[in-house]
Amino acid sequence: MTLSRNLCAVSLIVWTILVTAPAASGQPLDAADHWPQWRGPHRNGVSPARNLPLTWSETKNIAWKTPLPGWGGATPIVWGDRVFVTSPSKKPDAQADAAVGRRLPRAGRADPGGPRLLLLCFSRKDGKQLWQRELGDGNVLYGKQNMASPSAVTDGRHVWAVTGTGVVSAFDMDGKPVWRYELQKQHGDFGLYWGYASSPLLYDGKLIVEVLHGATTQNPSYVIAFDAAGGRVLWRVERKTDATRECPDAYTTPTVAKKGDRVEIIVSGANWVTAHNPSDGSELWRAGGLNPDDQGNYRIVNSPVAIGDLILAGSRVRPLLALRAGGSGDVTSTHVAWKYESKNGPDVPTPVCDGRHVYLVDDRGITTCLDAKTGNAVWGPQRTAVGTVSSSPVLADQKLYVTNEGATTTVLAAGPEFKVLATNQLDDEYTIASMAVAGSQIFVRSSGNLYCIAQK
Repeated sequence: MTLSRNLCAVSLIVWTILVTAPAASGQPLDAADHWPQWRGPHRNGVSPARNLPLTWSETKNIAWKTPLPGWGGATPIVWGDRVFVTSPSKKPDAQADAAVGRRLPRAGRADPGGPRLLLLCFSRKDGKQLWQRELGDGNVLYGKQNMASPSAVTDGRHVWAVTGTGVVSAFDMDGKPVWRYELQKQHGDFGLYWGYASSPLLYDGKLIVEVLHGATTQNPSYVIAFDAAGGRVLWRVERKTDATRECPDAYTTPTVAKKGDRVEIIVSGANWVTAHNPSDGSELWRAGGLNPDDQGNYRIVNSPVAIGDLILAGSRVRPLLALRAGGSGDVTSTHVAWKYESKNGPDVPTPVCDGRHVYLVDDRGITTCLDAKTGNAVWGPQRTAVGTVSSSPVLADQKLYVTNEGATTTVLAAGPEFKVLATNQLDDEYTIASMAVAGSQIFVRSSGNLYCIAQK
């Protein structure tokens, strides 16, 4: 099958297929009704959710709003009647803690929040907190993030969380601890300039975690897989590259690509994209080109996105590589479908792709739509969200949602024509977390609150 036909087929699947899995209640859920991980049910920022609200404010279309003990970059995770989010604890000084949300946008996020790191579970119906579990301590500030950046992941039976301090924890849906593993204790201290922030990947009963670092440590980078249910280490492989200075550091999250019957775990960072065998972690292939000029500060933040056998791997603004899955060894010269080398490429926000179009949002809120087959511009670059954007865009209900750090969301029409549909502001709030969508609801995590937004 040609690349073009592959993309069309995958695009149709993304928008129409129901992906079922058992919920905690034993009832099946389709992909439109949950957001089980950082980039949604298909790991690409796309959801088949429908009837989502177009407009909202503090007084309009807010189903519920519940306070959080601290701010963080983790996306809300939604399954069935429950919403999960990681957070720092409340600061001992309650007055100072209450001021964090107001101070963050103006003072460069000078407050990390409380010292402990938590996993919180809320009722999806009314926002009531159902339970809270401590994941560990040691929360600190690194630039614009604290140690609550990694998003949780769930399969409806268990929920897993990773902290920026490297603690991996598993719980059942009622908050009962199942297992725990400390990455730094077992494999050496992290060494990233801006703190650890990768989210875990759940695939085929395995919890897969990457640690790509090296700017401030000699400890090797690695990818590790756990038996998700029991916590046993299934494999751990070192990921060696020629990256130097700050370039070994990556804040990306792995994803899954498929080529025929072959499944590949895709890891991006440290100047290379690598594909790994999910059975044993062995490297299947690697592609260079993420740092073509060998610059010293090419740490990578935005994560790879896979649509079938097409893999989108960004760098520090440029280039963005579109790679074909499959192959063996060094595929740099053989498996690049196209490159996007504009100064409007993404740095922090991860792209979103539905198989037809690729949507890129840079840190300034400049949005570009590319043809997924060729990489040619369909529209843009266009100014959308005013101000800095650190969250990743979401595509659902034929709309593209772009949220800036001031918690203002610009809603665009998805497709080949640039059109702004709405601009929505949450008062006196701040966010670097990507939104989640499920059913007919939008979930936004701000500096002080968790919002459920729905059409009334």
